[in-house]
Amino acid sequence: MTARLLLVRHGRTVWHAENRYAGISDIALTDAGRQQAEELAGWALTRSRREPIGAVVSSPLERARQTAQPPARALGLRPAVHEGLRESDFGWGEGRTLAELGADDPARVRAFERDAESGAFPGSEPPAAVASRVCAALREVAVAHDGRTVLVVAHNTAFRIALCALLGIPVGRYRQVLPRLENAAVTELDVDGERTALRALNVPTGTGAAAAAEAGRPPSAAAAERAGERP
Repeated sequence: MTARLLLVRHGRTVWHAENRYAGISDIALTDAGRQQAEELAGWALTRSRREPIGAVVSSPLERARQTAQPPARALGLRPAVHEGLRESDFGWGEGRTLAELGADDPARVRAFERDAESGAFPGSEPPAAVASRVCAALREVAVAHDGRTVLVVAHNTAFRIALCALLGIPVGRYRQVLPRLENAAVTELDVDGERTALRALNVPTGTGAAAAAEAGRPPSAAAAERAGERP
């Protein structure tokens, strides 16, 4: 049996405007982020009418938990928390912008931009370790919900690194291959043991997306709120 995982990046936070690295820092959602979570709830309810969503699982960080609560409530579910879904620890970069880091040590930032694995920030969680942790968490969720569909709410970098690992892409290239996952957008996977199939990437859930899903049409990319690239 195969589990279908609907991976959702949390809503916008107070650090989005300046594009600060929000890794293990427990940053709250903005009003816009909370609205995205409510729109995600509408999308999830519509999706569940044609393909029931049997569980909601989130990262332990508050921004993910706040995003998971409205869809869980709409579906009549209690969101579970999986520690393995937390965001990457950015170490030296935590709470700072790429411009600030470049002003301090431009060579180190250039190395990171070339290859995020070999050029990982000092004190950060290596991408290979992030991949191992998050992939294991996703597989655990898939095994626990075999044959069902699960909404999984977590983080931009954690998901991008895990997607690279699951799809056989070098994890050090996650920034080039997957520049960003949109806030509250859905990336859909089928997971069967060690096998993974990517069914959809960055599907918006904002204004108009639920209606488009009900009508069986692809939602307009214009419906998604565009945020700046997160590292």
